[in-house]
Amino acid sequence: MSEHSPLRQQTSYADPQCDGLKPVRPLDLSEINTFSDMLAAMADTAFGARRLGNAASVLEKMVRDPECWTVLTLSGAMTVAKMGLVICEMIERGYVQAIISTGALMTHGLVESQGRHHYKYDASMDDAALYEAGYNRVYDTLEPESNLDEAEGVVRAVLDGLPDDEILSSHRLTQAIGQYLLEHNPNGRGPLISAARHGVPIFIPALTDSEMGLDMAVDNHRRIQQGRAARSYDPFIDLDHYARLVEGAERLGIFTIGGGVPRNYAQQVGPYLEIRHHRTGMPLRKPARFRYGVRICPDSEHIGGLSGCTYQEGVSWGKFVPESRGGHFAEVLADATMVWPLVVKAVTERVPRKAACCDE
Repeated sequence: MSEHSPLRQQTSYADPQCDGLKPVRPLDLSEINTFSDMLAAMADTAFGARRLGNAASVLEKMVRDPECWTVLTLSGAMTVAKMGLVICEMIERGYVQAIISTGALMTHGLVESQGRHHYKYDASMDDAALYEAGYNRVYDTLEPESNLDEAEGVVRAVLDGLPDDEILSSHRLTQAIGQYLLEHNPNGRGPLISAARHGVPIFIPALTDSEMGLDMAVDNHRRIQQGRAARSYDPFIDLDHYARLVEGAERLGIFTIGGGVPRNYAQQVGPYLEIRHHRTGMPLRKPARFRYGVRICPDSEHIGGLSGCTYQEGVSWGKFVPESRGGHFAEVLADATMVWPLVVKAVTERVPRKAACCDE
């Protein structure tokens, strides 16, 4: 306290109830019977638990809003970490209308959809020996190289089935792979299959930074060796297709796992549409700003990178509706594999399926 500050007068204390303050409450496990109960109770506690409870509340608002078009952004090895069916739940229940992902995450999901497995890594294993044996390590889990060979076979078959003169984009490629998987395993379940089944586009902005992208590059070399022209690939097809979907939505929501390119690619759509309007005169229906947002990522703000960027910071870029004007946001600083399933499970108990999803 500054020496010039007046002393607190004990008789003039404010009344928390008159000031509209909300009390925090003890977490009473004897009163909790469901995931929904648990996260609702956490919302009235403090620290990370309150953030987690708030995340479930914001996702619930997104799902209950029939005019909300929601994009799921994914980074990190979530399919290797066996979170692929959580993605499927969000697709199948109508919680998300588009996905923006890393290519590696979708490749590992493709592996799973083919009935292949990932395996537990033991710390006593030697990484050089793993390489010689054909095992690729992702933290505490192993991806056999043979899995990726199987995935390449699917990518090659899909590319062989597309017209030679078609200019590809990532959402066209993922759609074709998902359709191929549906045809060969109609009862299968996985991110690419579920997305194809429910008409949810999957965008991979950094496709070449993945096994799937490398497979496409190798296929082009194979085509050249056969005397055929290499396939054309245009990432701007993705950008404008995503922008059109966003423009057609009344309200926008975003659910983010991790950060990286998928997160920023999804969020930059508002600035893209605005600068396109200002610089070319193309019509702008209204600012494309996210009204709802949930971020689950261990990166905190002080790190200084985009994956720790807060929603408040994004307001200054024109990406989000300020909370003072009706925005609803929650940020959980945690390992997604620990908390993402809890948030989704709690909301499935409250809202089993979105009442009305936006059309593409």
